Amino acid sequence: MREKLRVLVAEMVRGGVPLEMARREFERLYLEEVLTAHSGNHSAAARELGIHRNTLAKKLEAPLSRLRQVSLAS
Repeated sequence: MREKLRVLVAEMVRGGVPLEMARREFERLYLEEVLTAHSGNHSAAARELGIHRNTLAKKLEAPLSRLRQVSLAS
């Protein structure tokens, strides 16, 4: 898994993706995966993540990054 992540990070660096955008995108995808693993149950997902469910909701409400918008359009 670490090698796959390394390849992805290298691709993002070559593509000029800023660190903050990469961090936000990783966090959002991670949160979405945990939420999916809990069948959309925000409370259960937040417990697993060690954050309040309101914090989870706010993080998921944030606008999609430009990176995500570009990849969705492809």
